[in-house]
Amino acid sequence: MSPKRNPLLLAAVLLAAGCRKEDTPAEPLSSLSPPPLPKVVAKAEGVAPVPAEVFGASVPEKALRVELAGESVRLGGERYVPSRPEEQARLRERVKGQAVLLVPDADTFLAQTSELFAVLRESASQVWLLHPDAPVAYALVLRDEQGFQAWLAEAVPGKVRIIQRQDGFELTTNMGKLPGPDANGPSIPVRGGRQDLSTLRTGLGRVKGRFTTAGDVCLVPSFGMELAQAARALSGVYVAPGEPLFETLCFVYPTPRAPAGAGAAAGR
Repeated sequence: MSPKRNPLLLAAVLLAAGCRKEDTPAEPLSSLSPPPLPKVVAKAEGVAPVPAEVFGASVPEKALRVELAGESVRLGGERYVPSRPEEQARLRERVKGQAVLLVPDADTFLAQTSELFAVLRESASQVWLLHPDAPVAYALVLRDEQGFQAWLAEAVPGKVRIIQRQDGFELTTNMGKLPGPDANGPSIPVRGGRQDLSTLRTGLGRVKGRFTTAGDVCLVPSFGMELAQAARALSGVYVAPGEPLFETLCFVYPTPRAPAGAGAAAGR
């Protein structure tokens, strides 16, 4: 007699089939999560990095050259101190609607540039940073600390940033930090006292391979670092002349301190 004509036999067949299905192990939940970020392999501690060719974009010919010298800047034959309100206003009018090329010196620190970057962000049409050792430059999108936090809060995959510290680079995404040779150290340590730009390029390439739609990267230098060192780091975003891994380069600068008494005046 066929199973279709015998209800008891049909029920036994279905029960056996159900048992076989339950015996098949389910896929573990870990298989649904994305794979971990790849590890960056760097040289042994103390070994100098392989010299990396300097890449960037062509220097804009018609941009206003703003030469930095500590807390003051030179534009043409004039000198400005952006931390002084009256000179800040003059500088703002001078660069309004203009493309600007920043020319760093060896001794200007990020902490000294907050008012200058605030003026350029508000008034200049475009801001370029010149490499201190080669005839290339980098077009920047400027963000202060508040703007950087707003950028991080956007629900977009990637959010790649290069945290530049005295001991090296930390590559971070919204999936976590790219691991380096030391789990507690930077992703790419300083080698022989020099930036390891060749490994930085490798690490950024691997991150870009994971976040293929990420169009921007933020450089977040330590505010106690020289601006020239930050300019050198931007070369690591390029893999060839005029070929950046990310279309937009964001540069994070320290938010200017409010003038003395501004908080009290605002509260009145």
